[in-house]
Amino acid sequence: MKLLAKWLGMGVMSVALGASALADSKPTLKIGYVEGWDDSVATSNVAARIIEKRLGYQVELVPVAAGIMWQGVARGDLDATLSAWLPVTQGAYWDQFKGKVVDLGTNFPGAKIGLVVPQYVAAKSIDDLNAQKSAFAGRIVGIDAGAGVMAKTDQAIKQYGLNYAVMPSSGSGMTAELARSVNANKPVIVTGWTPHWMFAKYKLRFLDDPKNVFGAAEHVDSVANPGLETKAPPVVAFLKKFQWKPGEIDSVMLAIQNGTKPDAAADTWIAAHGERVQDWVASAQ
Repeated sequence: MKLLAKWLGMGVMSVALGASALADSKPTLKIGYVEGWDDSVATSNVAARIIEKRLGYQVELVPVAAGIMWQGVARGDLDATLSAWLPVTQGAYWDQFKGKVVDLGTNFPGAKIGLVVPQYVAAKSIDDLNAQKSAFAGRIVGIDAGAGVMAKTDQAIKQYGLNYAVMPSSGSGMTAELARSVNANKPVIVTGWTPHWMFAKYKLRFLDDPKNVFGAAEHVDSVANPGLETKAPPVVAFLKKFQWKPGEIDSVMLAIQNGTKPDAAADTWIAAHGERVQDWVASAQ
């Protein structure tokens, strides 16, 4: 009996070690995101926590500039990004790298970029800006110079004949300037986009764009290196299903903005939306 118990114990240990080895054999995945973009931070953290908790892969989130992000996915230095704004904002990157990456589908439909103002300002359209230059001190507060919305703003300056200066900053710098202006009830123009927590915190609107420089509604897609299908098939299946409904991402972005760590904000959302998460991962398990 003692010998039988010994052999049974060894068998259990062998199964346990085998399961552990199988888990350890899963590769660590690298997902690139744009650190200054609140939607990119929120989406990437929620997806990463689901991949770790439900699919068993470790995830390293890598903050990079948009151009480096696309290059990294194309080369395989990054396995994926969930921050591909298409077809306008990052259209040039798609044109450059589409033969080396795979679009797994949209994770946020109805995205938009453009020039954003508080609702209390008189200007309704980009066409109105030259006549109201003094109110805005002839400037547009931007984000990092390499961002797609900044390139489109430069185009808007030319196409609308605006005598304005675009002031490069960062995502946090732009929102800080917006907050100061709103608190003082002063006119301000910022380069903006949705989804973004600032629309939940302040009463804002996009300026009309009759020349359609900034394009119509966009979508944010999940783009992967082709090798991810072989490397982690369940993750690819999950990313193909992962898509926000209107308003779902807002609480995650606001929590992060209010000081909650991104992974903790993601965990809170995941715990409160078990059915949505299960729907996303069902085909991957």
